[in-house]
Amino acid sequence: MLKKLPEYEKQLAEIDDKLSRPETMQDMKLYKSLNQERSHLAPIIDQLRLMRSLNTQINEAHQLMKDETDQEMLEMTREELHELEKELVVCEQKTKVLLIPPDPLEGKDIIMEIRAGTGGEEAALFAADLYRMYSHYADAKGWKMEILSSNETGIGGYKELVVSISGKDVYGSLRWESGVHRVQRVPETENGGRIHTSAVTVAVLPEAEETDIEIRQEDLKIDVMRAGGPGGQCVNTTDSAVRLTHLPTGLVVICQDEKSQIKNRAKALRVLRSRLYDMEEEKKNRERAEARKNQVGSGDRSERIRTYNFPQNRLTDHRINLTLYKLELIMAGQLDEVIEALKIAAGEAALKEG
Repeated sequence: MLKKLPEYEKQLAEIDDKLSRPETMQDMKLYKSLNQERSHLAPIIDQLRLMRSLNTQINEAHQLMKDETDQEMLEMTREELHELEKELVVCEQKTKVLLIPPDPLEGKDIIMEIRAGTGGEEAALFAADLYRMYSHYADAKGWKMEILSSNETGIGGYKELVVSISGKDVYGSLRWESGVHRVQRVPETENGGRIHTSAVTVAVLPEAEETDIEIRQEDLKIDVMRAGGPGGQCVNTTDSAVRLTHLPTGLVVICQDEKSQIKNRAKALRVLRSRLYDMEEEKKNRERAEARKNQVGSGDRSERIRTYNFPQNRLTDHRINLTLYKLELIMAGQLDEVIEALKIAAGEAALKEG
């Protein structure tokens, strides 16, 4: 990593030179772009300079231990060396995270879609568990979470759940959650005590603004219907549910959680806009896939990314070979260790490509 420092310092000097020019100030698009580059590059340089300084101090401490004969001084130097080496490990990890190239979608909020896969009722129950896990994590981060659409089962599970999550660094933190989440446990519906394997798919879509994707009225087929619920218990007697069909792509979105048809239509449009935006991003990703062969996982939602083994209290993320025996805490929303490991892995992949 330190070999890159002179190159980064040269880039920063060039950016600062451009920012100081009057013509740059007159071009707000260029000015904003250069500032974004600078805000990404400057912390990397700071960390690399710190890393260089720590390496120098560590080498000096090793040399001092070779030359020193006083036992008290040797012990002090040994303790100092231990602290310096710990600080260097932390510095290297921070640098790996900072090296992740800024994603144009980084500042976006997200729409998360959680769907029960193989496993029937048990998969639906695990979908509800994942929703609670992300809810606890969002609460801890101070993010706002809103259900846009849901399809409940009779015993507390979800066949499908669509939520929006907004706040600082939402996409940057949750972008790697897309994929198949596999669960191994004894289901509540199982009398024989046998462990079952079920699956839930999660899709993380950057939430699109109206300026990102234009949806023409003539491209939409809008149907209204009476909302339904599990076991026919819904007491809604008005035609408030909305189904949007995007004719050019065939995408269908149904929202029925609100009692107001207008609110359901607005939510359905948010989901549709984000799905269309995601389709555009997927197309771009496929085009540059060869250049991103070192990425964390394939990004394919059919990829099995994680296993949650309840009998062993174990979580395994298969993309980065991470295994933690603290599943109970993770399901309670303590996801930071997993997400930081994924960020570091992405930083290392970016470093290989760079």
